[in-house]
Amino acid sequence: MEGNDLSRAGERLSVYAYLTAPERLEYIAVMRVFCGTLLADLAVPDVLAKLDRELDAETLAARLEKLAGWGNLLRSTHTVKATSIADYQRSRSRYQLSKLGERVQRDADEVLAGADAAREVSSELLALVDRGLSEIVALASAPGGADPQQAWERISTLFVQFAEFAESVRDFYAYLGQVLARYDLDGAEYQGFKELLLDYVEAITEDVSLRAPRISAHLTAVRPYLPALLARIDTHATGIATLADALPETRVQRSRGRDLADWEGLRDWFTDSGGHGSQVDQLRDATLRALQSLLANAKRMLRSASGEMSRRKDLLRLAAWFDAAEPQEAHDIAVAAFGLYGARHLGVAPDPDRTVPAYVSWWTGPAVEVPVALRERGSRAPRGRSAAAEDHTEQKRLLMEQAREEAEARRAAADELRSASGRFDQVRLSAPALRLLLELLTAALGQARLHRSATGFDLDGARASDVDLGIRLTMWRTPGRHTVLRSVDGDLTADDLALTVESIDPPASVSLPSEATA
Repeated sequence: MEGNDLSRAGERLSVYAYLTAPERLEYIAVMRVFCGTLLADLAVPDVLAKLDRELDAETLAARLEKLAGWGNLLRSTHTVKATSIADYQRSRSRYQLSKLGERVQRDADEVLAGADAAREVSSELLALVDRGLSEIVALASAPGGADPQQAWERISTLFVQFAEFAESVRDFYAYLGQVLARYDLDGAEYQGFKELLLDYVEAITEDVSLRAPRISAHLTAVRPYLPALLARIDTHATGIATLADALPETRVQRSRGRDLADWEGLRDWFTDSGGHGSQVDQLRDATLRALQSLLANAKRMLRSASGEMSRRKDLLRLAAWFDAAEPQEAHDIAVAAFGLYGARHLGVAPDPDRTVPAYVSWWTGPAVEVPVALRERGSRAPRGRSAAAEDHTEQKRLLMEQAREEAEARRAAADELRSASGRFDQVRLSAPALRLLLELLTAALGQARLHRSATGFDLDGARASDVDLGIRLTMWRTPGRHTVLRSVDGDLTADDLALTVESIDPPASVSLPSEATA
């Protein structure tokens, strides 16, 4: 049985052969023609008419035969209408796409289209999975059981959303691993990668950690109801499963969610049920390894800035030279690479008070103190350099530009409030104008004084102004009056209050920072 399985696997793997053949570009073009049709059989002339590259009929016929031999295409029987013997020879063999051939070509096109792209993680689908599971739990635990059609729609949607989320996570972390394997990141690339890792990856991990316990609880709650629920769905919607009963030799791949194994796989993604760790745990571990790689890149860049570059590549090249060299050549390479010359006197003066005869051996003679810098680096010159002062000109320019834009926006908001005074319920304010109005209103209420009257409480001194903008807000209590402030962000109703905005003379001297004063 095992030998038959291996033989069947070898036959299936042959459908990938055309992707590595020398003429793979021609094979891919032919397969794209067949993938662009549904349940259609094509002959050589049909394929030639749709190809976007130059191929003669004989070469194309050979390519089709090869694809049929590998299992990507199937030979089809079809009535041939030909006006000549040559047309008959080219049209008598017709082909149609096999199931494995279509899947392999679809996967190949997907790889060619986005192999190097960073795929965004569909984290919003995780919230939909959480919501869908809660709905399925409610349906399954309802009195009388769940409606099979309604339950099947929820289950199908749930597994499609989860499959899309899991696939996007795998693709993104595969891209992340590709970037982590690089050791040639420059400063700009490192900065972008750091922001990607610390912001985006952290957001993904936090979202998964937040949703995983809730999803695990939903899966635990629905687990006792699954056998009866799936049996009811099978009775209601048999689908193509009846084909397996009519043709026992036909294998049927059911939709995701119709088997208990699919639910166990979903549960294993969020919960460590077998002692091998869940996918959520692997996600956390992958994020931790990514952070460690980020720190390794940071250390490498710091060493590079200080002149301590890694010499691994140079040492490997030197080792290759040693391996290919003859003994004498190896000695010469060692001398040139490491400076291992014969013994010679160092240029360090001995102690002048001690006289050492010439016949005294170095082994027994007094040692000469060699400075550490000279012993380790061969130079007495001090290392390092003074750090240059940082230039903050660009940051200052950006801050000044930002302050100028904010001041212009506040002036435009003040002009808008002046023009809308007395008819606030008829105009719709912009967001900056409403913020300025609320700022003045808050200052006025903070400075206002209340005094009791016959009708209740009245406001005394409810006034605020901004001298830089030349604007003043005055408010007073009017029982029964409702002032509606409309804006693009929503409406605000002030009960028993009346507002007016008027202009005041701006200060004659240099403008001070804007502030609301009573």
